[in-house]
Parts: sequence; C-alpha cells; structure tokens
Amino acid sequence: MTFTREKEVLPALQQNTTTALTTRSKLSESIQWIFILLTVLGLTFFLFFITLVLNIFFKTPTLREKARYVLFVYLLLNDTMFLLLGFYLMVTSIFFFHIPLPLCYVLYMLSAGAFKVTPCNLAAMALEQYVTICHPLRHVVVFSTQRAHVMFTLICTLVIIPYMVEFYFMASSMTGLFNLYIICRQENLVFNPIQNVLRSITLILSFSVVGIVFIFTYVNIMLVAKKVSPQSSSASKAAKTVMIHAFQLLLSTSSLLSAITQAFLIQWPEFLPTIHFFVFTCLPRFLSPIVYGLRDELLRRYIKNSIFRFQFS
Repeated sequence: MTFTREKEVLPALQQNTTTALTTRSKLSESIQWIFILLTVLGLTFFLFFITLVLNIFFKTPTLREKARYVLFVYLLLNDTMFLLLGFYLMVTSIFFFHIPLPLCYVLYMLSAGAFKVTPCNLAAMALEQYVTICHPLRHVVVFSTQRAHVMFTLICTLVIIPYMVEFYFMASSMTGLFNLYIICRQENLVFNPIQNVLRSITLILSFSVVGIVFIFTYVNIMLVAKKVSPQSSSASKAAKTVMIHAFQLLLSTSSLLSAITQAFLIQWPEFLPTIHFFVFTCLPRFLSPIVYGLRDELLRRYIKNSIFRFQFS
C-alpha cells in the first residue's frame, strides 16, 4: 500500500512543480516585457524632449552664446547616447545574443564612458556658475562657448583613456580575442584582475574630484551670497543652481545603488536587468534634464513658447 501511494504522489508533485515553474516563467516574461515597454515609452518621451531643446538651442542665438547652455546640450546628447547604448546592451543580454567581443568592448566603453562623462559635465556646469558669481570679469574669457566645446572634448578624452589602457591589459591576457563571440555583459569582459582594479580606481578618483568641485563651488558661492542682499541676489540663485546640479549628479549615479535591490530580487534573476535598467538608469536620466530645463528661467520660457506654438500650429 505504501509503495502504491508513493507512486501516486510523486507524479502529482512533479506535475505541481512543473506547473509552478511554468507560471513563474510566464510571470517573469510578462514583467520583463512590461519594463521593456515602459523603457521604450520613456525613451520616446526623452527623445521628444531632447529634440525640442535642440531645436530651441540651434534656433536661438542667445542660448548658443552662453557656455552653460552649450554644456547642457552636451549633457543631453551624452545621456541620449548612454540610454540608447544601454537599452541595446540590455536587450542583447536578456535575450542571450552573442556579438563579437571587440564590438562588445567598444559598446561597453562608450556606454561606461558616457556614464562617467555626465558627472564631469555637471561639475563643469557648477564651475561655470562659480566663475559667473565669484569672478564675473573673467567669465567671458574662462567660459566662452569655444572653451565650453574644448572642455567637453577634454572630459571625453580623459574618460576614455582608462578604457584604452584596460583594453590593452585585456588583449594581452588572452589570444584569439577578435574571434570570440560573447553575451555583452560587463562581467564577461574581465580577463585580467588588473581590469577590476583599474575600474575601481578610475571610478573613485573621478567621483572624488567631482564631489570636491561641487563642495568648492557651493561654499564659495554661498560666501558671496552672504555678502550681498539675500533672497533676490544672483549669488543665491547660482547656489540653488549648483544644488540642482548636485541633485542631477545623485540621479545620474543612482545606478550604483542597484546592487542593493539584488538582495530583495535574488529569487527573480530573470527580470533583474530590466528592472535595474528602467529604475536606476532610465528614470534618473529622464528626470535630470527636465529638472534643470524647467528650473532655468530662460530655457523654461523658450520651452513653453515652443510647446504653445506646437499645440496651435
């Protein structure tokens, strides 16, 4: 009798397990597609905003002649590249597409580089506010539009150099590098322990410098603000703008906190990449330019006028 009951129970348990796994798989797939669709919708809105701001920028000489707006446009273009590359890498990762390793590294380098360019760009915008308030007579020389272009080019160059060095260590650690096809994930590109050390050093160094720049600019602007009439002074407005840049910095670096959610979603690794990309990468990048664009009085006025003309055209 006992043996017969076991024969009856085991198939039932196997069937229940199979049903549970199938249900879990369908739920995971549904959640994954929901976040992919949310990401696509967010990207569409973000690209609309980018197009609107770029159209305003190139049609308005007043904006093109100010370094802060030049840097802001570079910030938008950089974030756009970061989001599009990140979306492509996420899709290839979750659907297990294999691509050539050199191509994967180039995409990773551009994406990771764009991630680090944003904080440096925000630091440059904070410095522009500092020079405007603390050294107004030097502003035209130090932060001309030409120098803003040079500054952004220099930032990109300094950010990319460590990745070129990392590629050298990676290529020297293995043969047949250009014949490999891999799933393009960051962890799949580590072939030498020095790579992780180099990544950690550059990340800590870059964000330390950016943090020092923000503290330096904010403190000095606030010292000037205390010497002049409060409330209405341009120094107070500049200090608030630096705080906005600091908030943008927190938003742009929030993806570093994604490791915290892994402890809560460890049972659902299937859709972890899509949740991380949408919550910690897309949402902050969507909010950051909108926060600054609506905070800046001149830019806000042009945006309102453009939307008004678009609605009644």
